[in-house]
Amino acid sequence: MPNKPEYKFKIDKDLEISLYLPDDVFEPTGTSSILINAVRDYVKKPGKTLDLGSGSGVVGISLFKLGLVNSTLYSSDLCQNAVDCANKNAAFYNCPIIAKKGTLFEPWNDEQFDYIVDDISGVSVEIAKISPWFKNAPCNSGVDGTALIADVLKQASNNLNPGGLLFFPIISFSNVNKIIEIANENFSYVNRLSHKEWFLPEEMKEHIPILEKLQQEGNVDFKEKFGTLIWYTDVYVAYNDTDSA
Repeated sequence: MPNKPEYKFKIDKDLEISLYLPDDVFEPTGTSSILINAVRDYVKKPGKTLDLGSGSGVVGISLFKLGLVNSTLYSSDLCQNAVDCANKNAAFYNCPIIAKKGTLFEPWNDEQFDYIVDDISGVSVEIAKISPWFKNAPCNSGVDGTALIADVLKQASNNLNPGGLLFFPIISFSNVNKIIEIANENFSYVNRLSHKEWFLPEEMKEHIPILEKLQQEGNVDFKEKFGTLIWYTDVYVAYNDTDSA
C-alpha cells in the first residue's frame, strides 16, 4: 500500500475520509455513508463502539472523527487483510483501535458495547455475483440476503450494554420483510432512521431477468421508475431499553 492514503470517501458535503484501500478489501459504498450519517444524527454521546464487518474501517473511524467513539474503537472482520487495513487507517487518524479477525461476534466473547454498528453483507448472493460491489470480498448471505444479518440480529443483544444500540442497514436486494420480522423478534424497539433510493448500476442492467426472477420469488425488492430499476437502503436502530443512549 502507498505511504499516504489515496482513496477518498465522501460521507457528506462536509466530511471526507482518506483511506488505505488495497485491492482485496471491500470498497465503501453509499450504504456506508448512509449508515455513518444515521448513527451521527441519532447518537447523543460517545460510547464504547463495535464496528462489525469493518472492512477498511471507514465506518468506525468516521464515527471516531465525529467524536462518537469513547476512547478505543473496537473492530472486526472475517478477512485478515481487512483487519490489517483497518489498523493502518486507524493509525493514520490516531484512532486507538482493537481490531480482530473472526466471524460476527465470535472475536468478542463476553465483551459488551454501547453501540454496535453492523455493515456486514446483506444482499442476495445472486445479486453479489452480478454487482460491482463484491469483486474483492466474500458474500455468504444466502439467496435472500438474510443469512448474516439474521445471525447479527439474533446474537447482538448478548454483546450490548443495558440501553445499548444496534445500528444496521437493510438493502432491498434482500428479503426486507424477513429481516424486519427477525429484528422485531429479538428487540423490543426497531425504528427506521433513514431511507435512500438508488439507480441500478450500469453493470447490472444486462442482468435484469435475474433480478426479476429474484423479485418474483420474494428474495429481493425494487421498483421501476424513470425508465430504470430503483432499489434502496434503509438504516435501522434496534434496542431493548427505553432509556437507551
